[in-house]
Amino acid sequence: MVGAGHMGGAMLRRWLAAGLSPAEVTVVSPNGRPMPDGVRVLRAIPDVCEGDYDLILLALKPQQLASLRDGPLAGHRPRLLVSILAGVEVATLAPLCPAATVVRAMPNLPVAIGAGVVALHAADAGTAARDEVAALMAPLGLVEWIADEAQFDDVTALAGCGPAFLFRFADALAAAGASLGLPQDQAARLALATIRGAAEMAAQADVGPAVLADRVASPGGSTRQGLDVLDRADGLAPLLRETLAAAAARNREMAAAARRA
Repeated sequence: MVGAGHMGGAMLRRWLAAGLSPAEVTVVSPNGRPMPDGVRVLRAIPDVCEGDYDLILLALKPQQLASLRDGPLAGHRPRLLVSILAGVEVATLAPLCPAATVVRAMPNLPVAIGAGVVALHAADAGTAARDEVAALMAPLGLVEWIADEAQFDDVTALAGCGPAFLFRFADALAAAGASLGLPQDQAARLALATIRGAAEMAAQADVGPAVLADRVASPGGSTRQGLDVLDRADGLAPLLRETLAAAAARNREMAAAARRA
């Protein structure tokens, strides 16, 4: 692993909890941040003579991509080069080292508890490589292959950025409850428990969320009155479209910057 910050570290901890031996992992961490016991930590990417890695995972910031070019990474020949760098395309990743297969991965933060989403794309991966990557990612949560790389920025906006948007919604729901007069800490507990239960129910239901919402809302009742606010022409749907469009546009800007770097 080259880098193991918030996202890379979350993935690593989940893999170890799922049974991966720490002795199989080497982490390159320039700042030498602490890693789980047994994981080898290096300050820089080693020369080929110091290690033969069958899988290299790039988990550093996209802005640090240029630091990988023409350095020790170029001498490695892994079977799989997997990148979680937001907005960085396969064509930009491929020249970094002569990997047999290059895979883009987009995890979101709930991978830390095995309830995340990992979107994957590989331009020319064979069945064996795809199966291996999917099996690696399976302990992290839902794994989805994205056929068209042009859609990867949109998937990142939805699933990669989505937890932050949902956290903001949870905070706003709690604040709205407090504005009605509930104690703030109680409103926060009620909001989180409500979201958790509703999400689990939606995941297990045999109908879509829209149908579930209508089932909760009796005609003329309080839920319907609230939904009428969310369903206004200037309500929740256009707000979320604008939110995801902004995130997707930023992903494309980062991809363009990575191509120029």
